[in-house]
Amino acid sequence: MNMRLKSIVAIIVGTAIMGFGINAFNIPNNLAEGGITGISIIIKLLLPQVDQGIVYFALNIPLFFIGWKVLGRTAFLYTIIGTISLSAFLSLFDVLVTPSALDDTLLAALYAGVTVGAGLGIIFRFGGTTGGVDIIARLLQKSAGISMGRTLFFGDMLVIGASLIYLSLESAMYTLVAVFIAARVIDFFQEGAYAGKALTIISDKTSEITKQILDLGRGVTMLSGRGAFTGGTKDVVYCVVSRNEVVRMKHVIQEIDPHAFVVVNDVHEVLGEGFTFDENRQPLREE
Repeated sequence: MNMRLKSIVAIIVGTAIMGFGINAFNIPNNLAEGGITGISIIIKLLLPQVDQGIVYFALNIPLFFIGWKVLGRTAFLYTIIGTISLSAFLSLFDVLVTPSALDDTLLAALYAGVTVGAGLGIIFRFGGTTGGVDIIARLLQKSAGISMGRTLFFGDMLVIGASLIYLSLESAMYTLVAVFIAARVIDFFQEGAYAGKALTIISDKTSEITKQILDLGRGVTMLSGRGAFTGGTKDVVYCVVSRNEVVRMKHVIQEIDPHAFVVVNDVHEVLGEGFTFDENRQPLREE
């Protein structure tokens, strides 16, 4: 499967998950959402007889003209596909899903956040968008240097604030929970499957530590460092390991040099040997 076709399929799958979550959890439990999606939900809650998919698509039409100038050809294609497929799935699941409010609104907010976040995470992971505020955010970033995150956050808060016209304060607060959970789930998908930990090690026994790390099957990069106070130079060991190897690595370092200075940082995505390459130095491929 070529990369473009794979991305299109993934975007469609992501919009299906998102469309299901909105119809199964947001609307039955009076939970809004940010951006254009949130506006379409508010209209649906105010006028239950309208087709939310059509409303969502109609709201995005004026933004397509902006997107054509702001986005590249491929990004614009993915945006069109994402918007049309989300509109279709909103309409489809509006018919297939029987609205049923959960007894626990907090649980509904969690489910809404996970499904919407998972859907958007997949869409963003493969270079797509669902139109709406995403296009405006790209325009402001390009023309005014305003970060996309700030624009998206402001747009979400504006729509959620407007939802108070119809929703209770309690529902708006649960909506914030759902939006927060969705943001965390999106981050999870954006960070990728090959997350890990980076270790920076300063020690007088770097050669012994390096040998042990290499014996454990991990690569090491030697950096040259100089102490600001002493002015002395020494080697600095840098390596990246998977999360479940961190404890073992720390034990190895402590056994060799209890006085070693070790810094452990989160690594959101790792590409290369030991993570995305097999033992023959060939890229791992998903079947």
